[in-house]
Amino acid sequence: MSDTRKYTEAQKRSAKKWDAANLDRVSIAMPKGKKDDIKAAAAAVGESMNQYIINAIDHRMACDNAAPAGYTEAIMEGGLDNAK
Repeated sequence: MSDTRKYTEAQKRSAKKWDAANLDRVSIAMPKGKKDDIKAAAAAVGESMNQYIINAIDHRMACDNAAPAGYTEAIMEGGLDNAK
C-alpha cells in the first residue's frame, strides 16, 4: 500500500497565510522551452528552480550596482544568506 499523506484543510490554510505574510509572488513569461532549461540548470547545481532564479537576479543586481546597501558584497561572496 502506498503512503499518500494529505494535508488537512487547516494545514493548507496555515501555509497559505504564512506565504501571504512572508513571500512576494512574481509571474514571468518566457519563450517555450526556457523553463525546462532553467529547471535543468538549477538541478545541475542542486537548487530549486525558484532559488536558482533568485540567485541569478541577486547576482545581476550586484553586478549592476542595483542591490540594496550591504547586499552586493554578500552576494558576490556566496549568497544572500551572508547579507543577513
